[in-house]
Amino acid sequence: METFEKELRKFEPLILGLSDIALLGKKIVIQGKENFVHHGPNIIIGNHIGTFKDIATLLKVVPRPVFFTANKMVFDRHDFNVLIRKHLQRHLKNFGLFVDLILSPLKSLFVNYFVANVRKVGAIPVDLENKKRMAMEKCHEYLKRGRAIIVLQGWGRVMKKAPNPYVHNFKKGTAILSYNLQKNEGISVPVTPIAMFGTQVPFMVPTTVKVNVGRPMYVSDYLGGDFSQSVESFTEALEKSVKTLIFDILRW
Repeated sequence: METFEKELRKFEPLILGLSDIALLGKKIVIQGKENFVHHGPNIIIGNHIGTFKDIATLLKVVPRPVFFTANKMVFDRHDFNVLIRKHLQRHLKNFGLFVDLILSPLKSLFVNYFVANVRKVGAIPVDLENKKRMAMEKCHEYLKRGRAIIVLQGWGRVMKKAPNPYVHNFKKGTAILSYNLQKNEGISVPVTPIAMFGTQVPFMVPTTVKVNVGRPMYVSDYLGGDFSQSVESFTEALEKSVKTLIFDILRW
């Protein structure tokens, strides 16, 4: 059986082609690319404001094979169709439903192909509404094998009423993974904070997507007290780092 890495190499031309389409009209500029971790286990954590455009951006800029955690809906044909329809309606209102109808044959081909292959390239399904134990176990396994995973925080859109519309409150999963690997496996996992701005601009609307990559962070620098205190402290530090990277982008 072929490894996920071999499958990714096989699909790489298609993945990059689809990323170009997703980012049509958009130019990427990046700061801090020297902070990427090129080998060994790595968690890349960042804000999530541009749905598929965030994923396309990261596939273009991260210099190694990466594995995404993804909404479990994209692993099912019916659910993925519903998700696309909701996305178009959210951004284009009633016109979005018209676009969905017009593009239905093309969308159907894309959805069928995507769902048939998304597991082959090692994507990790996450149930956003319920317990995420299985996803956590899979992430743990990938990191032990020296892989890089991407964990985006947010709902794939700008939360206008939130204190920081561009950075959603961080979940504790990344800190828990880092803590358990450090304490139980003796594996120190670098966590790379990353911020993106411009991906929230609708599909095909020209803009510049700005990416800011921070220095890797380690849970070992935040160990203190019990498990809960360490996880809480590291989670807060990661969220603060991504917010700082966003503010830095706005000053570019």
